[in-house]
Amino acid sequence: MSVALAAPSTGYVIAAIAVAGLITLALRALPFAALKPLRKSRFVQSLGRWMPAGILLILAVVVLGGELAGRPERVWPVVIATGVTVAVHLLARRRALLSIAAGTACYVLLLAVW
Repeated sequence: MSVALAAPSTGYVIAAIAVAGLITLALRALPFAALKPLRKSRFVQSLGRWMPAGILLILAVVVLGGELAGRPERVWPVVIATGVTVAVHLLARRRALLSIAAGTACYVLLLAVW
C-alpha cells in the first residue's frame, strides 16, 4: 500500500521561503541590536581590542604545542618559522597575511631541506 503525497502549492513554498528569510534576517540582526546599547561600555570596548589578539595567541599556542609534541625532532624549523613570522609582522607594518604567508613558506621550506 503506497501513499501518494501531494506536492505543496506554490503559495505555500513562497510563504515558507519568506518566513525562513525573515527568521534568518532577524537572527543575524539580533546580535547587532543587542550590542548597540553596550557599544560605549568600557568592558565591550576592551573585549573588542584584546579578544582578536587573545584568540590568535591561543591558536598559535595550540598549533605550536601540537606541532612540537607531534614532531619533537623538528623543533628548529618551528622556532625559525615562528621567528620569521614575528619579524615579518613587525617589519612589514603588522600585515598579518604577509607574515603568515612568510612564516608558512619558511616552515615548508625548512621541512623540505631539514
